[in-house]
Amino acid sequence: MNRITHVGPAIVVATTIVAALFAGPAAIRGVVTASTRADIAKASARLEDGNVLEAISQAQRDIATVVEPSVVHVSSQGTVGNGSRFGQFASTGSGWIWDEAGHVVTNAHVVEAADEIEIQLHDGEVRTAEVLGLDLRSDIAVVKIASGNLIPARRGESRGVRQGDIAFAFGSPFDFRFSMSSGIVSGLGRAAGLDDIDYENFIQVDAAINPGNSGGPLTDAQGRVIGMNTAIATGRGNTIGQGQFAGIGLAIPMSQITAVVEQVIETGEVQKGFLGVGLAATTSMDLERAAAFGGRAAVFRPYAEAIMEEYEGDGVAVTAVEQGYPAEVAGIKVGDVIEQVDGRRVRGLEQLKSMISSGRPGEVVVLDVWRTDLESGESGRRLIEVVLGRLDPIMSSLAAQRLRDLGLVELATSTPDRAQDAGVEFQSGVIVLDSDPRSQIGQVFPRGSILLEAGGRPIASYDELLARLDRLLVRLSRRQGSIPIVGVRPDGERVALDLGS
Repeated sequence: MNRITHVGPAIVVATTIVAALFAGPAAIRGVVTASTRADIAKASARLEDGNVLEAISQAQRDIATVVEPSVVHVSSQGTVGNGSRFGQFASTGSGWIWDEAGHVVTNAHVVEAADEIEIQLHDGEVRTAEVLGLDLRSDIAVVKIASGNLIPARRGESRGVRQGDIAFAFGSPFDFRFSMSSGIVSGLGRAAGLDDIDYENFIQVDAAINPGNSGGPLTDAQGRVIGMNTAIATGRGNTIGQGQFAGIGLAIPMSQITAVVEQVIETGEVQKGFLGVGLAATTSMDLERAAAFGGRAAVFRPYAEAIMEEYEGDGVAVTAVEQGYPAEVAGIKVGDVIEQVDGRRVRGLEQLKSMISSGRPGEVVVLDVWRTDLESGESGRRLIEVVLGRLDPIMSSLAAQRLRDLGLVELATSTPDRAQDAGVEFQSGVIVLDSDPRSQIGQVFPRGSILLEAGGRPIASYDELLARLDRLLVRLSRRQGSIPIVGVRPDGERVALDLGS
């Protein structure tokens, strides 16, 4: 009996321990689950009570509501070719409504070769369009659709854009129409070395931009357009619209777009601002190169040495100043370093070229300049106002000089007034104002002729003709080929001539 009395409590204890071993994990899981449910309830209550993420989502929905009605889908088709080889093509892109009159902005590469263009509005309506004008050198085009029931985009100001700003890209990537992506401004004043753009001053964003986004608007956090989606950076030497998104999207800034679009709408052609200077980046390699080569290298050499020793920063150095041109008149000197244009920082040579060319002839720009005095060794900064001149194509275009040498002495964008002065019927293209009758091309295209096509594509302005021919001449220098030009003579005869032969 005594043994049984003593063994009994031990059995109870053992039984309790075994039960706890089996029941403990379940009890603990129950406690954890209850705690998790309580945390979920608290978090849900906070989320329901106006949280930051919901506010962000609502703001992004509001941006879509504001922007999407002004976004359009662009479909184009046409014929491309060279010489005897031609083929049909079809492409798509994006664009955005500029005004209620029916002007739509897109990239030049989206519509430059199109024979037919259709614009789909946000509500699904499709309207036919025609190219009003374009600037191949900056990849900006204006097309025209019928007015009525259009909602223009809210236009912002790219000059206030800063690195880190939130940005939204709209368009039709891979034909997924009226899409929206978001990101931040990763950088400003970018140049990607694209083959088909002469003036690069891109806004860099990490918002997803893919083929089909070209021409669509890039907006700020208020839904205002600050740029136009144009390219994907996949390595230097690529053409625009090439590649798939890899975290670096490029957009043309609004300041550059405005300068081109307003001129296209007003006059049908684009005139570019001009300083009349030679320029070089402020890296040691670029300065040494500028100081070693060229007829005026000796004048610039001591300034190059001073800049390398004394100057710190980005900026662009002035290596030469042309007598009688805007920079010389305003007081710009050899050795000056241009640091800002109208308060906007200059980060490199390509950006400065784009900033100046975006200005209209006669416009006043303020340059922030660093200058050193070689005699005293003193340096300092000053503001200089410059009245921009008009860039003469003969100074920047190989094709302009080539045409003049061949016998087309003076060309201009065809307008009704110019056609009337020449006594011919107006057609869109480039009118011959003067030619050398002793040359072959002068005999084929005498005064009053209108050039209609170059390289198998229609042309609407003198600058467009030169841009197309410059591209073709570069390609012709690499391999054999033809450069066909089609025009109509004063008597109405349509003729063609090969400049490549």
